[in-house]
Amino acid sequence: MKDPSNRSKENLKARKNRKLVGISLLLIFFIVFFVLSLRLVVIAVGKNVKHVNLNERAEKLYNQTQTLKAKRGTIYDANGDPIAEDTSTYSLYAVLDKNQRGLNDKPLYVVNKAKTARVLSKYLPITQKKALKILSPKDGHPFQVEFGSAGTNISLITKKKIDAKHLAGINFVQQQARLYPNGVFSSNLIGVATSQNNKKTGMSDLVGQMGIEQAFNKQLAGTNGFRNADYDVYGYKLPGKKQKERKVKNGDNIYTTIDSRIQTLLESEMNSVQSQVHPASLNAILMDAKTGKIVAESQRPSFNAATLSGIGKAWTNTFTSDTFEPGSTMKIFTLSASIDSGHFHGNDTYESGRYSIDGKIVPDWDTAGWGYITYNKGFALSSNVAMAHLEQQMGPKTWKKYIQKFGFLKSTDSGLPNELTGKIQFNYPIEQADTAFGQGIEITPIQMMQALTAVSNNGKMMKPYFISKVTDPNTGKTVKKYGPKEIGTPIRSSTAKKVRDHMQDVVYKSYGIGQDYKIKGYRVAAKTGTAQVSNGNGGYASGDDSYLYSVAGMVPANNPRYVMYITMKQPKLTGTKTATQLMAEIFKPVIVRALQNSNTKQTVVKKQVPSVTYQTTTEAKKVLNEKNFEVVSIGNGGTVIKQSPTANTTLAERKRVFILTNGTWKMPRIIGWNKKDVAEFCQLTGLKLESTGSGYADSQSINFSQTIKKGQTLKANFE
Repeated sequence: MKDPSNRSKENLKARKNRKLVGISLLLIFFIVFFVLSLRLVVIAVGKNVKHVNLNERAEKLYNQTQTLKAKRGTIYDANGDPIAEDTSTYSLYAVLDKNQRGLNDKPLYVVNKAKTARVLSKYLPITQKKALKILSPKDGHPFQVEFGSAGTNISLITKKKIDAKHLAGINFVQQQARLYPNGVFSSNLIGVATSQNNKKTGMSDLVGQMGIEQAFNKQLAGTNGFRNADYDVYGYKLPGKKQKERKVKNGDNIYTTIDSRIQTLLESEMNSVQSQVHPASLNAILMDAKTGKIVAESQRPSFNAATLSGIGKAWTNTFTSDTFEPGSTMKIFTLSASIDSGHFHGNDTYESGRYSIDGKIVPDWDTAGWGYITYNKGFALSSNVAMAHLEQQMGPKTWKKYIQKFGFLKSTDSGLPNELTGKIQFNYPIEQADTAFGQGIEITPIQMMQALTAVSNNGKMMKPYFISKVTDPNTGKTVKKYGPKEIGTPIRSSTAKKVRDHMQDVVYKSYGIGQDYKIKGYRVAAKTGTAQVSNGNGGYASGDDSYLYSVAGMVPANNPRYVMYITMKQPKLTGTKTATQLMAEIFKPVIVRALQNSNTKQTVVKKQVPSVTYQTTTEAKKVLNEKNFEVVSIGNGGTVIKQSPTANTTLAERKRVFILTNGTWKMPRIIGWNKKDVAEFCQLTGLKLESTGSGYADSQSINFSQTIKKGQTLKANFE
């Protein structure tokens, strides 16, 4: 039993200890409270925690700046139809992670892979087997998968069709894109705009990569706007603080001078020649002879602007960024300079074939020559020797002065990127003579077009232009206007008319080498050209496929409405058609369509259609050709069994007359035919015609030279 006094001492000690603990806890509490209060005071006053400014952090949390994207301007054709415009495309991806679930435990991943693959193969360029393989990866467990090129650039229409199938786990990402509804359509001149990441904003912008899209990128792009305001955690705008805003400025619209109807036909004819002889390059330009306005322009290789197919081989816009030796089309300007400087005497004679200058030989394309001939005949025969003589008679200084007056060796200031100026070898007498027939001088197609206007426009040289105006999309007002611009008078009006007379000799004289360019009802002035292609080592390539062929033509010759220039480099000729005939397949239908559209006056002579039924096919063609009708022979038989129009029908010259033979019928090429002719052809052969549009055919469902039979359906679009 403990002593009561000891127990009392223990109790006293315990109370004392509890009191000390209580005092200690209270003291600790006050110290902690003081420290926290002091810290709060420091934070409240200094607004800074670990070198982080709380005001700035709060500003960032609740203050948001939204970028307002500018709409890129639209590029239009001459009729106001869009060639390039803004649109949205979508990229598709599939979520495979089974942990992804939404409300009510709804799966947000692909559940039925077989069904998903089947649907995607229906609307995307991918097979069901390949889609299923992508949805069923063997290695790892990826969160999501994509479908390569098949899953990109998806249109809104296709997206909606896929959405309608309610496929779990299939998601889309929207992207700004550029729509080129015409596909291959002067693609290198118009250019392309592709999505590029903007390092400043972290967003993607459309940026022009070539042609008009690149040259006018700043005007087309416009200026992005922004909106700055305070928002609460739920995204609602907070009252009080004034919102900062900069309005978006959409890009300007650009109107080109390209005529879609003619451009579409040009692309079709270019495709035809390209498929026949596969040249290394092919260029064609149609221009208004009086103003310099570019009506149509195309090149090969080109690319489909909508899909970018072929763009890897077609980055150069050859209109301004390709130089070449023009060959005999340069003789137009040699003759012009000789006449204008008073040195030309067309009836004087010279010995053709070969001409020696300082021990170097200038050869004609026929080195045997044609004996002693006049300079007038020498031009029609495209004699190099004649041009060398003319250069010698003028003297190199005079000739060089005219080269410069015609605008060669300097930029045309087209505004397009990377325009070249060309170059010349002109140090020695033989080099000076060579330039007179288009060798030793390099030019661009746009320089050639500009120089040709001096001849077509009676001495006044016009700057080529391909944009008519730039407009503000908000007001519709014209920001900048483009139009005819005279940039010099290299030759007199009388000189230009005489040169066109000589160019008509090329087409219409019995010895002229441009007879393939005759167009019924119109008078044509033209000059053909053949130039050896450089081998890149200071010499020229050899072989049958080592030439650049060209033609420059003006129609109607007496008062030109249009000028057309075509070049074809290193075609693989098969022997069935000459280079001249192939280029005429582009030149004639395009020129005729342009003249018809512009209501250019033509010579109209009407004649009665003779009866050729039951005659031999050869005799029938001869009789109809003598009447200046265009004969379309259907079938390979030797006897005509039917004709349209019927005998004694009054018909204008150069109109089509169809003859049906007793042999196997083959489908003709109807591109460029008017609707009446196509209907007449179908009625004669028993084909059923399904047509859309009006005007001239730009497509045919039955391929050229394919066997046809009565009752078949021919589908054709007319523009």
